[in-house]
Formats: sequence, C-alpha cells, structure tokens
Amino acid sequence: MQTGIVVSVISSFLMVWAASPVMAAPIYRHVDAQGNVIYSDEPGAGNRVNLKPITVVDPAGGEIRSGPHRSVAPEAAAVEYERFVITRPGDQQTLPTGQAGNVQVKLAIEPALQRGDRVQLRVDGKVSQSPMHTSVFVLSQLPRGEHQLQADLVDAQGQVKLSTPPVTLYVQRASVNLPANPNNSNRRE
Repeated sequence: MQTGIVVSVISSFLMVWAASPVMAAPIYRHVDAQGNVIYSDEPGAGNRVNLKPITVVDPAGGEIRSGPHRSVAPEAAAVEYERFVITRPGDQQTLPTGQAGNVQVKLAIEPALQRGDRVQLRVDGKVSQSPMHTSVFVLSQLPRGEHQLQADLVDAQGQVKLSTPPVTLYVQRASVNLPANPNNSNRRE
C-alpha cells in the first residue's frame, strides 16, 4: 500500500513539473577590467540579472508568450478606426542630405491599435516593414529620389483592413558631382 502512495506522489510531482513553465538558468552581469559588459550563466563576481519572459511571434499566426498559458476570449467586434494616417514625415517633405536617407515614420491611429491588429509599412508599393503592433517605423538608407510611403492595417488573419493615404517623400543624397560637396576634390571655394 505504501508503494502505491509513493508512486502516486511521484506521478503527481512529475505531472506538475512537466506542466510548469520551463525555467531558464540564472544570468549574471560582469564588467571586466576594460569596462566591457559580459553576460554569463556563471556567478563569479557578477550580479544576477532578472529577465522578463521573452515574447515570441509566430510569423504565420498570433503572439505566443512564454510563461503560464492564459485563454483569451475572442474579440467581440472589429474596431472601426476613426484616424489612420502617416503624420511624419509630412506629405511632399524633402529629407535633407545630412539625414542620409534615414527617416522615422510615425502614424496617428485612433482609437489605439487593437490587440491582434498590426501595421505594415510600404515604400514605393513594396512591403518594407513586416506587420508589427506599432505606430512608429524607421527607414534607413533610402536612395535619392521620390518615394511613396503608405501604411496598411493588417488583422490577425493577415488581411489588409485599412490603408493610409500615400505620403510622398523626397530624399536628397550627397553627390560627388556637386561642386558644394566637401568630398568633391574639384570643389571651388
């Protein structure tokens, strides 16, 4: 009879252990003699770092969080957005040479972006930034010339629900052929 109780207790323990979230090894932060920060799983002279659970996004589906599973009730109805526009850069804005084709794209979304909805950014009709739950994007190294920016509101199924009006952006880039360019060896002063 005691054997049955022991087996039952061990079985219960194993089931609880298998169902619990996986625990990561502790992480320690060290600073070496040169001031470099090093992260390790060995304590040594380092300080323990408490990490938050990471978020994993399945590219084909929704968001999966590490940690205990919580059931989520489906959303009652799709939200009608009253405002979905690119506010920065402004339409017909020129990005000066000094910014090297780097620009922050900011959207106004009202009401706030709902759970399950994501925004993707298109440059000249091509998706430049995959759908994310954000209202700010950063574009880097845009080539010289005229570009059309447009954002799409994408639902949890990947369907475009709404698009912003297009914004035209002009990008200036330095040219070695310009007489005023400091890199031009034939520059006249």
